[in-house]
Amino acid sequence: MHLIQLFLPLYDNDGKPFAKAALAAVHVELADRFGGVTAFARSPAVGAWEDDGGRVRRDEVVLFEVMTPHVDHGWWATYRDELERRFRQDEILIRASAMERL
Repeated sequence: MHLIQLFLPLYDNDGKPFAKAALAAVHVELADRFGGVTAFARSPAVGAWEDDGGRVRRDEVVLFEVMTPHVDHGWWATYRDELERRFRQDEILIRASAMERL
């Protein structure tokens, strides 16, 4: 089993919040494809990274998680590209971890 985590920003690069419908659409898409999804949306996580110019950037993000027995790398690459376009991001982090159900 694999745990897939997606980190989606709450604000665009100008600080304008994304419409709630944008995040709701991702929730529906993941639930439909994987039969369930968990979204950590009430207390956004805060991410920080250094850009190419050496400046520290920060994001407030919502974390979505799904579980799947197989990671379809092609599907995830296409979906990540789509999310990067929708949310106007250079990169959206999606990561997979092997996990064991207890």
